Amino acid sequence: MTTPLRLGIAGLGTVGVGVVKIVRQKATLLEQRTGRPVVISAVSARSKGKDRGVNLSGYAWEDDAVALAKRDDVDVFVELMGGENGPAKASIEAAIAAGKHVVTANKALLAHHGQSIAAAAEEKGVVVRYEAAVAGGIPVIKALTEGLAGNEISRVMGVMNGTCNYILTRMQDAGLPYDEVFAEADALGYLEADPNLDVGGIDAGHKLALLASIAFGTQVSFDSMELEGIQRISIEDINLAADMGFKIKLLGVAQLTGRGLEQRMTPCLVPEDSPLGQLTGGTNMVVIEGDAVEQIVLRGPGAGEGPTASAVIGDICDVARGVQYPTFGVPATELIAPTPAHSNSPAPYYLRMSLLDRPGALAKIAAALGETGVSIDRMRQRHNDGTAAPVLIVTHKTQRAAINDAIALMQDSGVLASEPVALRIETI
Repeated sequence: MTTPLRLGIAGLGTVGVGVVKIVRQKATLLEQRTGRPVVISAVSARSKGKDRGVNLSGYAWEDDAVALAKRDDVDVFVELMGGENGPAKASIEAAIAAGKHVVTANKALLAHHGQSIAAAAEEKGVVVRYEAAVAGGIPVIKALTEGLAGNEISRVMGVMNGTCNYILTRMQDAGLPYDEVFAEADALGYLEADPNLDVGGIDAGHKLALLASIAFGTQVSFDSMELEGIQRISIEDINLAADMGFKIKLLGVAQLTGRGLEQRMTPCLVPEDSPLGQLTGGTNMVVIEGDAVEQIVLRGPGAGEGPTASAVIGDICDVARGVQYPTFGVPATELIAPTPAHSNSPAPYYLRMSLLDRPGALAKIAAALGETGVSIDRMRQRHNDGTAAPVLIVTHKTQRAAINDAIALMQDSGVLASEPVALRIETI
């Protein structure tokens, strides 16, 4: 009889329970597809007595995830607790030290400690798989490491946080302000315990950092990423973008240039008829561009019990089949320490600001743009309420550094009633 692959699952939240269900309900299918039984030996979570809607009595229980990782009857440690440090990091390190393979959905941990974890795993001859850490049910890690292994990747981009995409889509569809939709998303349970991980772009930035490492053969470099969340996007921005044929998305872009590794996760305007512009609700999308394949688009659910558990199971199946390759596609010792670089590619920009009701205010804004070499494509001044006048400006192609310099001059001019919002207009 073929030796079973024995799992130890740490974390029995939505995803962990989803994995248990698939292992139990699809046992025959998994054995047919991997050539060996896949079974659960033991589990661990914060509370043993909690009703999770699934019978766990057939599995050994460990209160301590590190103890679970070291068990002799566990071949694969499945970490679904989350968190960049604490029990998640300690238990994964213990599993690797004990010669266990690791499957995880923990993008935060890998974004901050991926290099050391990859090096330790490769030294011990075990694998760390993390398909579920990026874009939920979309097999983008496998696409980069396997399907596109013969390509030199030029750019990776996409919408990788379903909560932000839900908020922005809902604002446009219902005509609701940001604060109201944020409260709605919170009530529906869409937000992390720390909402800034979602709306601040941090969660999506973690994911982009992992993709960039695989795509460009660099060490994970989350700390050098340009991050901007969606908190300052107003319903006015949404409507103005729509009037021009655009939608606003929290868009991640990574590319390796002669100046270094560019990584940014920021709100952008994208054409409404583009694949990214048509993306609605909590769906994710990743666009990969390579020299041989040109461009591919991967679209699917970015979160949820079924999609994320599906990605975890896919990694488990690869371990069961004996598929083994380095954590980030090439050996950790060969990953290059990247030189961080800010985006230097020119693009049009959308600028929104409110000006104090003073003579010559608009002329000072135009002068600031002219002094920094930013050319105005179009300008619109909205209704003046007597104290402040909303102004919309769309520039011709320019660099972000020039926009930043112009904003600095505007802030020194004494005519701004609020800090300008500047959004890149990205062509897809």
